[in-house]
Amino acid sequence: MEAFALHYWWWILALVLIAIEVILPGYFMLWIGIAAGLTGLVVLVAPGLSLLAQALVFAALAFLSCAAYWYGLRPRLMRNEPGDATLNRRGEQKIGQRYVLAEPIINGRGKAKVGDSLWLVRGPDLPVGSMVEVVGVDGTTLLVKAVVPG
Repeated sequence: MEAFALHYWWWILALVLIAIEVILPGYFMLWIGIAAGLTGLVVLVAPGLSLLAQALVFAALAFLSCAAYWYGLRPRLMRNEPGDATLNRRGEQKIGQRYVLAEPIINGRGKAKVGDSLWLVRGPDLPVGSMVEVVGVDGTTLLVKAVVPG
C-alpha cells in the first residue's frame, strides 16, 4: 500500500468531499473534491511523488479549482439568472396585467381567468366578463380594479 495505492486514497477523499457537498450544499467542497480527484490522477501518473509533494499539488489544485469557479464559472451563472425579484412570487408578476372575470366579484371576492387557470381576485363588485387590472397581491389572491373601456 505504498505509492501504488495512494491515488485510491485521493479518490476516496474526493468522493467524501463531494458527498459532503451533496449533504451540505454551497459549492465549496465540490471544488476541493475535484482537486482531490485530480491529485489522485497526478499520483497515478507519477506514483513516486512524496507525501509533501502530493499535499502541495492538492493545495495548488484546490486553490485553482476554487478560483476557476469563483472567477470563471460563477460570473457566467450569475449573468444567466433573470435577476427578477418576483421570480418565485407568481402573483407579483401579474401586477399591471389585465384579465377577464370568469366569476363575478360579489362582496369583494371573485375569480379571473389567468392563462389556463382561475385565480382568486378581490376588488369592487363586478359582473362576469368584466376586464380587471391587477394592482396588488395578498398571498395568492390578486387585488384588482375595474378597467374602464376606452
